[in-house]
Parts: sequence; C-alpha cells; structure tokens
Amino acid sequence: MIVLSKVVRLLGLILPLLFPQAGLAQDSHKDMEQTAQLLTTFLNAGRLVVDRNQSLINDPGKGEKGFTPEVFERLVRDEFLEQTRIDLSQPPASLPSSAQALLAALLLASKDVVGDAQFVINQRGIGYKNFIPATFGSQAARKFSNRSHVTIKQTTLNPRNLKNTPDAYEETVLERLANQPASTTPIVEWVDGGRVLRTMMPIYYSEDCLTCHGSPKGILDMSGYPREGAQTGELAGAISVQIPMDPQ
Repeated sequence: MIVLSKVVRLLGLILPLLFPQAGLAQDSHKDMEQTAQLLTTFLNAGRLVVDRNQSLINDPGKGEKGFTPEVFERLVRDEFLEQTRIDLSQPPASLPSSAQALLAALLLASKDVVGDAQFVINQRGIGYKNFIPATFGSQAARKFSNRSHVTIKQTTLNPRNLKNTPDAYEETVLERLANQPASTTPIVEWVDGGRVLRTMMPIYYSEDCLTCHGSPKGILDMSGYPREGAQTGELAGAISVQIPMDPQ
C-alpha cells in the first residue's frame, strides 16, 4: 500500500505536465490563481537567493564558490517556505496537483540555470560575472516556459533585454503600477473572455539595484548599459505569468 500510494502521488505530479489539459480541468479558477501567484513568488525567491550570494559570486579571489544547484535548491526552498509556509519537500494536501508539478518544473529550470552558470560563477580573477537576479530570472523563466504550457517572464517598461519587452496587457499594468503606491500584492485578472489568467507581481528597486540602475542617469554601469537614474522603492518591473484555461 505504501508503494502504491507513492506511485499515485508521483503520477499526480507528472501527469499535469504531460497532459496539462487534464490538470487544469480539475482546477478551479481559484486554484489556478493560487498557482500563478505561487509561481511568481518562487521565481522571486530565486532572485533573492542570487542577490544574497552576489558578493560570493563576484569574488575575484575565489575559484570554487560552492554555489551549486544543490545549494541553490536548499536556499530557495527555505526562502519559499519562509514566504508561503509551503514546504515543497512535503507539499500540503490542499495544494493543487498542477501547482505542485509546475513549481517542481520551475525549481528544475532554476537549478539548470545555476548549473549552466557554474563555469562563469567559479572563474577566479574576474569580479562582475553578470549572473545577477535579473539574469537568473530571465533564464529560469525562459527554460520553464519552453517546457510548459504556462508562460512566465520578467518584464519592465524600459527593458535592457528585448526579450523582456512587455506585451500590450503587461504595458498597461506596469503603467498603472508605476503611478500608484508601492504594493507587493500581485495583479490577478482573467482576460480574453475568461480564457486566460494573467498575474503580475511588482518588483521594486532596492538599494543594491542602484549600483547598476541608479544615478547618474545615462552613465554606463559595470555591464555596459546606461543607468536609468532609478531611486529606491521605484517600480523596476514585474514577474508576469500567463496561464491559458484550455492549453492546446
């Protein structure tokens, strides 16, 4: 019975990835909204982990950093647990099966990005590696989206990476967010006649961000991009999730 229960649980995690229509058909609108918000929270947790290890990653005097995919997984699980009270190693029964599967897929994509960056991270004699929260987030989101029926991306009104250019919906929401008080509450809306769920979590500039995005405006930062002249607390962009009700 124990073996059988493990098999059933495993199938519950895998089937929504292989047959997303089946998983979504079992999920209510509320479940899908919860799933989308958890995906934005998880990607942001990964960004925070990279940010907190930035000085280690950019240490030119150290070769092997020890910031491996396995270490990243432990740190991001802890951060996600801190923010949501959800332990991904023992997901609660109330968590929709499709949410479990999609979070597992995003974790895998995130670990792949950290794994792919090991050569860069562990280079001795080089300071700035361009493995920063924004770079990590873009790459993890792209890997995940290529493997899933769900699209997740980082976007901003003034993207440095053109792949982060907002679509019409994202641009409208970003402009709205830029003109209202800062809030960490995600925007959750059903569009296209209720056929598509759109969720956007605002991201704001922290003090650390201003090293590259602060003043003086127009001066090239360490990565070669013109600084935006941003200030702490201003809207930097958002994590955007798009889930079709009936994926093809």
